[in-house]
Amino acid sequence: MVMDVHERFRTESHSEATGRFNERFLLSLASGKSCVVMDDELNILPISSHIRSITPVLAKEDSEGLSEAERDLQDLKEQLNDDFPVGPLIRKCCTLDQGKAVITFLEAILDKTLRNTIALLASRGRGKSAALGLAIAGAIAAGYSNIFVTAPSPENLRTLFEFVCKGFDSLEYKEHIDYDVVRSANPEFKKAIVRINIYKQHRQTIQYIQPHEHEKLSQVELLVVDEAAAIPLPVVKSLLGPYLVFLSSTVNGYEGTGRSLSLKLLQQLEEQSRATVNGAEAAHTGRLFKKIELTESIRYASGDPIESWLNALLCLDVANYVPNITRLPSRGECDLYYVNRDTLFSYHKDSELFLQRMMALYVASHYKNSPNDLQLMADAPAHHLFVLLGPVDESRNQLPDILCVLQVCLEGQISRRSVIKSLSDGHQPSGDQIPWKFSEQFQDTVFPSLSGARIVRIATHPSAMRLGYGSTAVELLTRYFEGQLTNISEAEIENMEEEPPVRVTEAAQKASLLEENIKPRANLPPLLVHLRERRPEKLHYIGVSFGLTLDLFRFWRKHKFVPFYIGQIPNTVTGEHTCMVLKPLKNDDIDVTGSDQWGFFSPFYRDFKQRFARLLSYSFHNMEYKLAMSILDPKINFDDEEVNPSTSEGFSGSLNQILSPHDMKRLEAYTNNLADYHMILDTVPILSHTFFQEKLPVSLSYAQASVLLCIGLQHHDISYVEGQMKLERQQIMSLFIKVMKKFYKHLYAIAAKEIDSALPRLKEVVLEPHSVSVDEDLNEAAKKVEDEMKTKTEGFLNPECLQQYAIVGRESDFEGALQNGGKIASGGVISVKSSREKMEKHKKHKENQESGKKRGGNNPGSKSAKKRKS
Repeated sequence: MVMDVHERFRTESHSEATGRFNERFLLSLASGKSCVVMDDELNILPISSHIRSITPVLAKEDSEGLSEAERDLQDLKEQLNDDFPVGPLIRKCCTLDQGKAVITFLEAILDKTLRNTIALLASRGRGKSAALGLAIAGAIAAGYSNIFVTAPSPENLRTLFEFVCKGFDSLEYKEHIDYDVVRSANPEFKKAIVRINIYKQHRQTIQYIQPHEHEKLSQVELLVVDEAAAIPLPVVKSLLGPYLVFLSSTVNGYEGTGRSLSLKLLQQLEEQSRATVNGAEAAHTGRLFKKIELTESIRYASGDPIESWLNALLCLDVANYVPNITRLPSRGECDLYYVNRDTLFSYHKDSELFLQRMMALYVASHYKNSPNDLQLMADAPAHHLFVLLGPVDESRNQLPDILCVLQVCLEGQISRRSVIKSLSDGHQPSGDQIPWKFSEQFQDTVFPSLSGARIVRIATHPSAMRLGYGSTAVELLTRYFEGQLTNISEAEIENMEEEPPVRVTEAAQKASLLEENIKPRANLPPLLVHLRERRPEKLHYIGVSFGLTLDLFRFWRKHKFVPFYIGQIPNTVTGEHTCMVLKPLKNDDIDVTGSDQWGFFSPFYRDFKQRFARLLSYSFHNMEYKLAMSILDPKINFDDEEVNPSTSEGFSGSLNQILSPHDMKRLEAYTNNLADYHMILDTVPILSHTFFQEKLPVSLSYAQASVLLCIGLQHHDISYVEGQMKLERQQIMSLFIKVMKKFYKHLYAIAAKEIDSALPRLKEVVLEPHSVSVDEDLNEAAKKVEDEMKTKTEGFLNPECLQQYAIVGRESDFEGALQNGGKIASGGVISVKSSREKMEKHKKHKENQESGKKRGGNNPGSKSAKKRKS
């Protein structure tokens, strides 16, 4: 049989694991005074040589063998024996603290004002879940009908439901007669109890709900939240309401941010309760808050050193290791250091204190921790640790304050053969989260071969939150992997030789178990190494995987990380979607065409945004519009050149395919207030997708783009948008119609330009200078007129033409007319007898002769013609 705990840590490019966790575990056994280590023949090994001087423990017991606390608990049980339902339930309690907690719960239940919020805080093994289970049984006996229980998982409620049933047994409820237990059919919950139906008095229900299902609490009377520290603080706040609330939290341990819960939520509840008590008007309506703490252990005896040893080994009691920072340095004074894990897990005194402080920041900053996380930090070959420290004063012999912790996992360098096999099988190996998810989403076989780093965790000191230290750590880490911080030459790199790891078989041959002396290693390297003194790995990108929230996404987006994957199924505990982002690094290995800031990732980023926009109406239908806008990051401001319709030739070709002329008519009618917005509701998604793909260059305000996203991409109605954006209906409709008017104006300009380009055009006339000048033209025209006038004048002076005006007669006739003294009559007219008729006859005769001669000359049969031929 082979047991390999490191199998889940190995990847294709990082396969050599180091057993630092086991080394620290064995060293802790050597220091444990209550631990005995023996071989298979029950020989005590040298590691437990201290056991030879064991001394008995004095027990403080009375004559009946009871301690003081046990005596007080017995007296309490006898005192309340006859009270129902307190008496039967209190008999199930194991400690006095637990009994007092059950009494406090039952007092609030029997009060029935539903105004109380009670928080139960304790370390591990104090009986919190058992106390809550007994209190729920008392609530059923008191007549409560609707009781809801929530926890990170139904498996966390096994103890609670077990003690609910034990409480029913004490109250003489019979299973299958008075109540039925319903188990989950979900294989992930492993047949855990999810509901108990009670029928004895009337219909009563104890129902499990997931933490993010706060909308199901409309009819609840009692809400019980077990392990509230393992649920994110915003989710716990959304569960609180006008009903009785019981909270339990493990303040020390891996169950979650117990410190965050006690510092933030419980402090707010105490302030509200204090205001309720002091205010006379709110005394009957405000909330009352009580806090109960359990100190007496049930799992261990009082002061048991085994509990202290286990807490120290697994870093469970880390709340006491968060030191107060005396001075917060400026961001420019801080430096990022590499943590040597061999030294960190060497079990030296200073290294152990530094490890406890690092884990304290993890527990205070993250909601989910387990002992496996500690082993991952120690042994995983691809993981590395970095810490952000202020100015280090080497003269002072003390550890510096940790401002921020970064845990980084190196990924990638996967062979193309493995990628093709994974895609064909539909199965992803463990590890290398970002390369495998990227390959799955884009069906790409090249990206997994690149080298990258995934930031597994980033934890900031609780006193230094929101002061920019996390941003400083991320910026320095990016510069480090881009090679901007180190000055190590190639010659120095060649001289840096790593010591080969010591194999277990070789170590076993050097000493036997009975001779081995276990002690911390000597000659260890420095715990902290400045990044200038360490050679960085050559990477192509840095990525992160986290639960999607608006604040977290904006943090990573501020540092130029962009998403490529968002899980469509939300987390059952937090209700958050898994988001993966990455940032391409400056690297000469990849040939990138163009000047896009995203480099090789640019086409994948565009594809992601298109898919996400389409999924907003499905899996991300209820996503907050601010978060959706941040993820899409649309371009909403365009310059004049981009808005010009002449630059939209590519889109104008597809305009007729996505919008019909009737769509344009309806859009025009709506923009002119002649139709309701329902008339164009089918067109809005088309326009929205076109705009968010930056194919519709219209400048919008952020509010206008948000309204367009809610209505066009998420398909919400106006009432839902009112609640999301906290605006009046008229304001939303005003923003919406302004968007549609801008769209219509731009589309109309494109359509008009397209129609204008299709019309026939007249040929353009080109004006050129005349070859003849104006003077020459005038002179030529004048000459032409003169010639015409001369020709006409000559025609008028022709005797033949003037003959028509001649006085036809003889001179004697004219002289005879002038007789009588040659005087002309007073009328000025004389009469002469004309011979005009004779002249006309003479003229006609002459013309006839000439025409006859012409006919004779043209007639070949005439005598003259015959003579000329002969």
